[in-house]
Amino acid sequence: MYLNSWMNHPIFNKMNSRQQIQILQNIISRKGSSKILTFSMPHVFKALQMLYYEPYVSRASFCTSLYMGEGAVKTMILHLKKEGMADSTKSGTFLTQKGRRFMKNLLDNIPAECEIKKCSISIGKFNHAILLKKYAFATKSGTEQRDFAIMYGATGATTIIFRDGRFTFPNDTADCLLNDENTKKTLCNSLKPENEDMIIITSANEPFVAEISAKNSALWTMATHTR
Repeated sequence: MYLNSWMNHPIFNKMNSRQQIQILQNIISRKGSSKILTFSMPHVFKALQMLYYEPYVSRASFCTSLYMGEGAVKTMILHLKKEGMADSTKSGTFLTQKGRRFMKNLLDNIPAECEIKKCSISIGKFNHAILLKKYAFATKSGTEQRDFAIMYGATGATTIIFRDGRFTFPNDTADCLLNDENTKKTLCNSLKPENEDMIIITSANEPFVAEISAKNSALWTMATHTR
């Protein structure tokens, strides 16, 4: 009850990253039930993205896009409703005003993602890049981001920083994409990076695993580094 009333307060639009993650973690809590949930933070984030960009989302669409069974989707929607994030009609599930404010806030930190082809810095079968706004401070080597990605099935992950108009590895100044114009163009056009942005590129044998592991890495980077 306290969390819901707090989210209605004007400061809700100015939450820091850890507060945003706290709300996602509250959504995936068991709510007093002993039932083990089959979805987690990156699944909820993807579901909220779907709801943010579409007026209504059907259960079937959630099942297909999240690779979840109908029972798990029903439970996830119930949790979103209990947090006041979403509601449902015969047309499908939609974001409430509270849910839309929350997502706008969260997408200020994670504004863009894209798939990229195998390249010089990411050699997986499927590769997914995700941008964290002004998070260059949150890594020294990229090891932490790689570990967060591997937790969700990634075969590897590379973290790069956009600084002074070029892509660099953490704690380096050399342009790591100097000889890879195609990847540089894809990242610039799709992510529109700015100075001090972090980009995590995860690799996996399946496109969904690459995406969900990238989301997990980004979310846990936010959880462990307040901005």
